[in-house]
Amino acid sequence: MLGIVERAQQVRDRIRTVVKLNIELAQLELKRKARLYGIAAALGVIALMLVLYAIGFLFASIATGIAESLPLWAALLIVAALLALTAAVLGFVASRLIKKAGPPKPAATIAEAQKTVRELGDG
Repeated sequence: MLGIVERAQQVRDRIRTVVKLNIELAQLELKRKARLYGIAAALGVIALMLVLYAIGFLFASIATGIAESLPLWAALLIVAALLALTAAVLGFVASRLIKKAGPPKPAATIAEAQKTVRELGDG
């Protein structure tokens, strides 16, 4: 009889350990995804800001191009193009980070928990 009680306690302890490890795995996975979403959001905001600056420089270029000679508006147009290019690159990097992060759910933890349930059900 003592062997059964001891084995039941061992099983209970192992289940607690597995649950604790699954919780830790979920926390680590969510932290990683939250970090990627934060970086992507910051890059997206920077890209949006640069697009707004680019629009401003484009309007300044048009106005200066009409009123002034070629070198001034050409310089402003080059600056606007560089801002737009930078915004495009940052936006691309932000979209790649969001795709890399995947949906905001702990997929690895869910799979591990399902595997644990299957193993306990078969045993």
